[in-house]
Amino acid sequence: MTSTQPAPIRPTVAVLGTGIIGAAIARNLSRDDFPVRAWNRTPDKAAALATDGVTATASPAEAVTGADIVLTVLNDGPRVLDAMRAAAPGLRPDTVWVQISTVGVDALDDLVIFAREHELTLVDAPVQGTRGPAEQGQLVVLAAGTPAIREAVQPLFDTIGRRTLWVGEDGTSGAATRLKLVLNTWVLALTHGVGEALALAKGLDVDPQLFLDVVGGSPMDSGYLQLKSAAILSDDYTPSFSVDNAEKDARLVLQAAEHTGIRMDVVAAGAARFRRASEQGHGDQDMAAAYFAAFDK
Repeated sequence: MTSTQPAPIRPTVAVLGTGIIGAAIARNLSRDDFPVRAWNRTPDKAAALATDGVTATASPAEAVTGADIVLTVLNDGPRVLDAMRAAAPGLRPDTVWVQISTVGVDALDDLVIFAREHELTLVDAPVQGTRGPAEQGQLVVLAAGTPAIREAVQPLFDTIGRRTLWVGEDGTSGAATRLKLVLNTWVLALTHGVGEALALAKGLDVDPQLFLDVVGGSPMDSGYLQLKSAAILSDDYTPSFSVDNAEKDARLVLQAAEHTGIRMDVVAAGAARFRRASEQGHGDQDMAAAYFAAFDK
């Protein structure tokens, strides 16, 4: 006879923020048998997850009541802090707070203060990846947290990501947040490189496919180049990560660099390109739409 071990009891997770990334995370957790309670500033976005077994709540406090892990996936630091302040009546001391949003080093200081005031165990865990990887559970989790808490959150990370990179033993140190800013610097540079190359091809009446044929399969090629060039050439800017969010991340990089005395000329120029594209009406489109910043209209 064979015996089967009972499935482990999953902790209840409160997901605050169900945009592109947050909704995908909530779905994947629910499908992997985590009890999930979700809140979003736009209630319909949380309610849409009901078919995936997610319980939509009317407020952050309701979402976190009884939750073992609170996971924040919001646009920026001030919105994360606002949501957690609203959640405060439902928080218990020692609740694990997994902070996934890209908030930058300055805003993280305020979140650390909040965590200490409410006796929360903070795990700094921004993720690398956009819509596709989030939906497929293939994000890369950059995490900093005490060794004692890792066992509790690793099953969650294994569900939402293909890899977890532990970069620090203190969630309040900002180690993971700082790494995320370095990674974003590279991603933003790639985005603008693709857009400007294709814009110049258009301006010089060069077939853009010739550019891609020359680069393809060479050390200059990348999956990211192929992905973003395909979006531009097909005029499909369905957002995986929006222009406005990219501009926000560029500002966070610049703020962090300013503290260290590092000049980031390319990031500064790229932030201006994102702002220009947004002013042209592309703010909600995929960040590949920064391509349009190369043109006057």
